[in-house]
Amino acid sequence: MTPTITDIHHSDFTFETTPRILAQVGGAARLGELARDLGVGRVFVVTDPGLVKAGVVEPALAGLRAAGIETVLYTEVQADPPEAVVLHAVAAARAAQADAVIGLGGGSSLDTAKLVALLAGHPQNLADIYGINLARGPRLKLIQVPTTAGTGSEVTAIAIVTTPSHEKKGVVSPLLYPDAAVLDATLTLGLPLAVTAMTGIDAMVHAIEAYTSRLKKNPLSDSLATRALTLLYANLPRVLADGRDVAARAAMLQGSLLAGMAFANAPVAAVHALAYPLGGHFHVPHGHSNALVLAPVLAFNRSHAEQAYAELGRLIDPALSGADDTAASHGFVDAMTRLVGAMPFGRRLADVGVTAGHIPLLAADAMKVQRLLVNNPRPVTLDDAVALYSAVL
Repeated sequence: MTPTITDIHHSDFTFETTPRILAQVGGAARLGELARDLGVGRVFVVTDPGLVKAGVVEPALAGLRAAGIETVLYTEVQADPPEAVVLHAVAAARAAQADAVIGLGGGSSLDTAKLVALLAGHPQNLADIYGINLARGPRLKLIQVPTTAGTGSEVTAIAIVTTPSHEKKGVVSPLLYPDAAVLDATLTLGLPLAVTAMTGIDAMVHAIEAYTSRLKKNPLSDSLATRALTLLYANLPRVLADGRDVAARAAMLQGSLLAGMAFANAPVAAVHALAYPLGGHFHVPHGHSNALVLAPVLAFNRSHAEQAYAELGRLIDPALSGADDTAASHGFVDAMTRLVGAMPFGRRLADVGVTAGHIPLLAADAMKVQRLLVNNPRPVTLDDAVALYSAVL
């Protein structure tokens, strides 16, 4: 009989995270103070053109300049950052002779900033460091400022890149933990409805998969994941109803942060493994990709994660408090399926251009993401991957 995650005891574990976190409405104005504390004088700011156009970037730059910090702005980040964009940003940072990097934006900007700080600080071949603990330091000083409540990249040790072959590969190293992170809810007030929804679901997936991670689940990650899911599940409907609700936006940022801390130490699994090919081949935003495959993966895993899903079900739905594990775990899967079904974006693979003919390619690529699949509470075969994609075609 295959052991479930609740049969596995995790008495020994390690836990790492970003050493300094500032969560404050308006906190981006203190970037100059943080930069001074780190002893830097010339900062390379990594962001995307949409945020510049939206007026999000300039206030942060003003705070840096007021503190006497020289700034060089890089605005060419793309979603699911391609290798070429990352390497272009690295070259620009070297040319600027920056001694620190600030990532300002969504997950793509934050991941790009991590790799810029690493590769500009210690030149090495990006293709050689995909995988776990292959990167070499030292890196430049690094501050991360998320403008979405989703990826948790400000507290994770991974950066995801899209390769020329359309695979999404990760550099995983403690060197990628930033020196500081700033959570400023005002930076998320202008997020479009669909982006708010996608990134919110992404953060919830981080919490769920950390809580059910087969190999590195631990007491700290469990505590963080449950608090994260509580915050996210309660506040995502609030921010979708009123995008200017600062308190709900701040709660979403905190939930995303806590979920990021959790999955940085208890890694994600099959939802992410199946989502990555959708981003690589069809350029589906990462949160949307996760949302598309979440319901079938939860249903697939329930038999092997019944107790954990029951615990999460009772956490988000008081009506399940007296239910046995079987009923509560079904209730959890049903609740998450309903939540995704209410989101303001397409919920079938066909909505993002996927046809039945694409599924063998997607499934084959998903099976390459073994660093995540090994964490799944239930083993996933190629046939399983085909069936999971087919369920939401």
